[in-house]
Amino acid sequence: MQENIMSYRKEKLEEQIKRIVSELLIREIKDPRIGFATITGVELSKDLSIAKIGISVLGDARDLRKTLEGLQSATPYIQHRVGKSLGVRVTPKVTFYLDSSIADGVKMVDLLESLEYSEAAKEDKHEAGGDASGEG
Repeated sequence: MQENIMSYRKEKLEEQIKRIVSELLIREIKDPRIGFATITGVELSKDLSIAKIGISVLGDARDLRKTLEGLQSATPYIQHRVGKSLGVRVTPKVTFYLDSSIADGVKMVDLLESLEYSEAAKEDKHEAGGDASGEG
């Protein structure tokens, strides 16, 4: 029973941290290095002392590097605001990690679309050739 309460509390805190950090990135943090970054999730350690925040960045490797630099620079401020907003006794130490799942998904969709396009082009070519030979 106690474990269920703790896991529920942990999940609620993770969602709160995700919301707080997302709002900070949109409304308060004006670092030009931080590009189009999306918070994909938060993983709190069992003792709630570390919050690993997953981010996804759209752009090339340079955009990614700059965004990570900007986030590293803003981490003390983000951590302070998270602690203040949560109102917990011990503020979790905030760390960011790159979550490439969104970028991977976009690549997969692009790949499927190009495959679909090439298959459709093959069919069109095949049908055009079949019609011409059927008429003669």
